[in-house]
Amino acid sequence: MDTRQAQPRPQSLKHATGPHPFAELIGLEIDGHSPDACDCSVLVKPELLNPHGVVHGAVLYALADTGMGGAIAPGLDEGQLCATVEIKFNYYKAVQAGWISCRSTVLNRGKRFANLESRLYVDDALVATANGTFAIFTPTQG
Repeated sequence: MDTRQAQPRPQSLKHATGPHPFAELIGLEIDGHSPDACDCSVLVKPELLNPHGVVHGAVLYALADTGMGGAIAPGLDEGQLCATVEIKFNYYKAVQAGWISCRSTVLNRGKRFANLESRLYVDDALVATANGTFAIFTPTQG
């Protein structure tokens, strides 16, 4: 039995990252947020399925990408931003139902780049992994 359904769920991402319209569109929720780590999830619903009846790969990618950003954000200096440079993704199992959970962690952080990892699960089954590089920068005006 999935005990997550009985737990209170965050209503939006606003408590952690501010408004995030795309994440809200797909129902992506931040479940936990700490320095160098972020947990997020999405409940599979019909709108997230591809024509073959499995979750579209872009949904899994969005979980990893958002989770990675959430893992690096607490370590940024005031005024700094991060942006995805690249993500390598491995899909292991098709997902048709349930909660997809993603745990993202910072593996290494330098001054200008960070390397992160995400692991995605349905129940205890590993369904995908991702390794990403994020740029760290202060935007310039002009």
